Amino acid sequence: MSRFLGPLDSEGRIPSLQQTRVAAFLISAHGALARQYAIALPMRIEAAWQTELNAQFYRESEIVSLLQRSTSWVPDMALAYMAASWETAWLPEPVEGIINQPLALPIDLATRAHAIHAGIRPAALLPVDANVNDPFVLALRRIEFESGRLLQAQILLLKSDSLVPFRDAVSTALERRHAEVRKLWADALESIGITVRQER
Repeated sequence: MSRFLGPLDSEGRIPSLQQTRVAAFLISAHGALARQYAIALPMRIEAAWQTELNAQFYRESEIVSLLQRSTSWVPDMALAYMAASWETAWLPEPVEGIINQPLALPIDLATRAHAIHAGIRPAALLPVDANVNDPFVLALRRIEFESGRLLQAQILLLKSDSLVPFRDAVSTALERRHAEVRKLWADALESIGITVRQER
């Protein structure tokens, strides 16, 4: 097992199978966020947070598009099974302790988005000698940069004054989502010889 993608080819490129598996996971995660933002978007934007929702939808869509175009894809027989487990994990879930559904659904979406943007650091997998001009390498760096920006919006929502009465429920939901995303990401990477789990 290695902490980095590779071994690199003679031009410093990531192996195509690793590109395929990593890109498929990221497309599943960010694609699910884009779909759920699209559903949550109101027909008419009337509040500042709705404007941010619209911006997040487009940024998630751009991440998916970028990965589709920059990845060197190869057939991967394991993806059908793996993708099914990923897609199931992204489904909306009720937030325990919050019975107001119009409030619970945005909280669930924000906790999931927070876990994906904070818990997945694809550029950290790149070895120092990776080809800096390779489209896949550039895409992973761009995604990590965008995730840092998108994370701020989730933090603002989850720490907003309107959620103070539900702070414990939000914290519990956030911890659960983070643990779930960490496990899915680690499992996907271990399937291609990469380890991100901390040694105890």
